[in-house]
Amino acid sequence: MAKVIEPAGDVKQEWLSPAQLGEELNIPLATIYVWRSRRTGPRGHKIGAHVRYSRQSINEWLASVADPKPAA
Repeated sequence: MAKVIEPAGDVKQEWLSPAQLGEELNIPLATIYVWRSRRTGPRGHKIGAHVRYSRQSINEWLASVADPKPAA
């Protein structure tokens, strides 16, 4: 389960590890790392020695790679 970090104020931000992102999108963890190295996937945040993906960054990226037209 993703951890929710509470910044100042009422806004809560959800952060996912690369493994959690892969599990959520049902894709291999290796693909997440390839995306990161090529800078083609969701924007990652380096927090200490760890990479985390914010829910906001994931949603923005998913919207940017969506098919322009809905399936018929």
